[in-house]
Amino acid sequence: MPEAAVRVAGGAPATAPLLAVRNLQAWYGESHVLHGIDFDVAPGEVVTLLGRNGAGKTTTLRSIIGILRKRTGSIVFDGRETIRMASRHIAQLGIGYVPEERGIFSSLSVAENLVLPPQVKPGGMTTEQIFTLFPNLRERLSSQGTKLSGGEQQMLAIGRILRTGANLLLLDEPTEGLAPVIVEQIGRTIARLKQDGFTIVLVEQNFRFAATVADRHYVVEQGRVVDMIRNDELDANIDKLHGYLGV
Repeated sequence: MPEAAVRVAGGAPATAPLLAVRNLQAWYGESHVLHGIDFDVAPGEVVTLLGRNGAGKTTTLRSIIGILRKRTGSIVFDGRETIRMASRHIAQLGIGYVPEERGIFSSLSVAENLVLPPQVKPGGMTTEQIFTLFPNLRERLSSQGTKLSGGEQQMLAIGRILRTGANLLLLDEPTEGLAPVIVEQIGRTIARLKQDGFTIVLVEQNFRFAATVADRHYVVEQGRVVDMIRNDELDANIDKLHGYLGV
């Protein structure tokens, strides 16, 4: 087993993982992007994938949800192997994906965007529960997607997934381009979701934000996980982390 995989396995939580990724390889056409990604996520845990642009973080999320079909290895979610499943079947197991571009339909209202995805499992949040998390959305209920700020679009994208009944959330750069006050709100939301039992994989460039919400951090370089750092070990590893991220 490669050294990085040993370190990851050694640092994995004792609880049986809700998500276990092993030797994940992925391609865009002929371009080989992921070269053996390995990591675990325990139930109710928030983990981040940290790394420079182009390291393979977004590709990892796209592979887990099945959008990127040319992939090999093993992705086990809640005891089910999903590597050969189509994305719609993966979503039906309870995985929700919020892409960096958010995917808001500009011609539809907030209300229409919210109810667009089907509920895939029982237990999804009601619109009232979503409005409790994101009061801005209640105020903008009849507004079209084009009229929303970047922060409101991000709230809508997360809220839309929470309706579906997903219990594993894949969030790709949820704070990208947002004002600090909105970043703080997104952080409070992630903390609340964790408290409510959601499991979250978070792709982030902003490790200072990630440190406020995550339990552990996997560092991705050139399509591989090269390190795992627990959140309570960040201070002791800050110089190493700066080196990984080029800060």
